[in-house]
Amino acid sequence: TGVSLRYMTEFGARPTERNLLLSAQFLHKELPIRIARRALDLDSLPFGLSHKPAVLKVRDWYLDSFRDIRYFPEVSNQDDELAFTQMIKMIRVRHTNVVPTMALGVQQLKKDLGGTKAFPSGINEIHQFLDRFYMSRIGIRMLIGQHVALHDPDPEPGVIGLINTRLSPMLVARLASEDARAICMREYGSAPDVNIYGHPDFTFP
Repeated sequence: TGVSLRYMTEFGARPTERNLLLSAQFLHKELPIRIARRALDLDSLPFGLSHKPAVLKVRDWYLDSFRDIRYFPEVSNQDDELAFTQMIKMIRVRHTNVVPTMALGVQQLKKDLGGTKAFPSGINEIHQFLDRFYMSRIGIRMLIGQHVALHDPDPEPGVIGLINTRLSPMLVARLASEDARAICMREYGSAPDVNIYGHPDFTFP
């Protein structure tokens, strides 16, 4: 089931007990579907990638999370909702290292195939899978994070859950460039200067 940012913003603007209950009930049904699809994908990757130890570890995380949600009883009141929220917070922590662990799995495959130059022509299938997988992961973490963040009793002005309604593109670009420069400095000992042009006070409405 698709969920737009507009809907999440409008729904989250009123984090009443009823809305939080409705949100938890939706996630109780939606998350197992999304998680199960990713687990199945991880089990059917080409070139033996599914059998690499790192990928098996990620698959097991998804299976554990699927079981946790499926075995959780129906969310029917505020106590259920709070318990469910704690459980999905745990799931979010469990999946923190999915990206580096998947990267390790790809490195394990590269080593077995003799390096990047030895990759077969069909390797694009893996790239396409990873694109879908990471986009889906973002969606799952956004749904969980938004629900959890709506419990914040004192949100920052203009912030609804995880959504900043006064987002500054300049600030995002500056932080991203600083992260990239830090990685370059760590890996190569130097980093290029980055100039960002734009109105510093502009924000998305």
